[in-house]
Amino acid sequence: MKSLIVSLLFICNLFAQAAATPGQAAPAFNLTDQTGQKRTNEQFIGKWLVLYFYPKADTPGCTEEACSFRDDIILLRALGAEIVGISTDSLTSIQAFGQKHQLPFTLLSDPDGSTAARYGALLDLGIMKFAKRHTFLIDPQGRIVKRYTDVDTKTYAKTIITDLRAMTGKQ
Repeated sequence: MKSLIVSLLFICNLFAQAAATPGQAAPAFNLTDQTGQKRTNEQFIGKWLVLYFYPKADTPGCTEEACSFRDDIILLRALGAEIVGISTDSLTSIQAFGQKHQLPFTLLSDPDGSTAARYGALLDLGIMKFAKRHTFLIDPQGRIVKRYTDVDTKTYAKTIITDLRAMTGKQ
């Protein structure tokens, strides 16, 4: 019975959230980063923003995804992009994750899942909340240009780089 209830909550959650979609202004956020500083979406206006949501710090898929961004950070920044990762993990968890894997980009803690929910990237099971593995490519004016929901964590950064090159005309 318990698994049936969890399954129903999961299914209801899939349809309950309005997803942020290409063409829309990116929903605002005001969250704490791994250094303890407040970060807002407005701080990234004027740059391309790769805003990615991940379920749980230091799990295999999330580590692979973050390290793919880390390993290609020079190319991403050469294309004018900043990387920001958001999870429902605690500040302590994202700090440890960033340090352990030497992640040279912003990680944000969204402990109540409110930002993930505004993007349609929250899996709310009632007793637990996780960010879904979704990414948004946001243009320098703050508009969503692409939403990624099917992610290969090993080659993910390469996909973003290819799309950024096509959109910016830079190689």
